[in-house]
Amino acid sequence: MPDIQDVLWFDTDRCLIGGTWVEPASGDTLPLTNPSDGSELVRIARGGIDDINGAVTAAQMALGGLWGQRSALERGRILTRIGQLVLERVEDLALLEAMDVGKPLGQARADAIALARYMEFYGGAADKVHGETLPYLDGYTVYTLREPHGVTGHIVPWNYPMQIIGRSVGAALAMGNACVLKPAEEACLTALAFANICLEAGLPPGALNVVPGLGAEAGAALSGHAEVQHISFTGSVRTGALIQQAAGRNVVPVTLELGGKSPQLVFDDADLDAALPFLVNAGIQNAGQTCSASSRILVQRGVYATVRDRMAKEYDALSVGPALQDRRVGPLISDRQKHIVEGFIARGMDLTIVGQGTLIDAPETGSYVRPTLFADVPPDHALARDEIFGPVQVIIPFDTEDDAVAIANGTDYGLVASIWTANGARQMRLAKALKSGQVFINNYGAGGGVELPFGGVGKSGHGREKGFEALYGFSTLKTVAAYHG
Repeated sequence: MPDIQDVLWFDTDRCLIGGTWVEPASGDTLPLTNPSDGSELVRIARGGIDDINGAVTAAQMALGGLWGQRSALERGRILTRIGQLVLERVEDLALLEAMDVGKPLGQARADAIALARYMEFYGGAADKVHGETLPYLDGYTVYTLREPHGVTGHIVPWNYPMQIIGRSVGAALAMGNACVLKPAEEACLTALAFANICLEAGLPPGALNVVPGLGAEAGAALSGHAEVQHISFTGSVRTGALIQQAAGRNVVPVTLELGGKSPQLVFDDADLDAALPFLVNAGIQNAGQTCSASSRILVQRGVYATVRDRMAKEYDALSVGPALQDRRVGPLISDRQKHIVEGFIARGMDLTIVGQGTLIDAPETGSYVRPTLFADVPPDHALARDEIFGPVQVIIPFDTEDDAVAIANGTDYGLVASIWTANGARQMRLAKALKSGQVFINNYGAGGGVELPFGGVGKSGHGREKGFEALYGFSTLKTVAAYHG
């Protein structure tokens, strides 16, 4: 197995401010733990308010200098070069992510490729965001312009660092903003690697600044900074509310993606052979530590027993082990997350467990939980309502279409939903009826979909990332009305 030092081509214990890697003002560092065995990987900078202040100042200077002077075409070319360099480093990035997050190597590799795709997409889209000419009174010409907010703050979680950096930082840079990125203290190696790649690609100093550190220190300083014009956050509902409150004091817009309890609805006429891989994979990918994980499987009674038994068989065949062994499921991010998930499983001991994965070569010092499938779960049970953020799924029976919609909409979340049915009319009815930011019909996730707007309703957050909608979110609309008689 490779050692972490084999794939590090950069210092891990520094902040990137104004194009220069500098020690944090505190002089302190934080440990990064390998979830696969509990060992310390490296130490990272413990950035704080002074570092955030310096990063914001550097971003402002970039906007007033080399970065602000770049045309949309030039910005796009830089982002495209970043994507090309990411592709050249896919294997190194995958190894870093696997060791840092505990993600199976194949899943980490897919994330690195997705990061490159985001850069390609936003590189190509940078010069294609247009204003409009609006018909108005005689004697007027009225048009709109899309302009960057200015300095944007990006607080990125530990579960998908590369993908979330791609969809937020990529879109913000494409629109001409200058970014301050605060990666998660639990996993930030690929954020640091990405920043190095950006410099190598020719991104001007200060266009991207990176300050690792604790959420309560660096994250709080960024979200409440008076000179930051937009905040993007992905994470928990509780933290998202705190960030929105801090930004609100400065009247700053916030994009929040906060999680979900996403259902898949399986009807009697569904193609079960097509559905089965999605039913399971959408719940166990990244050990269930996915905001859009499908943790609820709602099944019509006519096929309930068949779906339950087939999913149980899949679960019993799941192998769980260290990230670099590239099994279907790896460890959770930390012992803290392990204890949370184990607590949920314990709360379901009065229910029926129909399938569980097997730990193989999993060190006792790692943060492992056996994937667990519960059947016949009441819709109001905690396992069916609360976000678990672990490899736990529940199967819930329903009778009618109305029952399915009521159960699916019966949580505080609304991020993703999926409908499995051959009935075209039902597909359209349910797509409208489900309270969800994304609805998939006879699939789940659409292969990641860099182009597809993503975000939630309810406690899943607000605002949209990915696709052109992200570009609109990272810009402000100006209306120009010229009177010429």
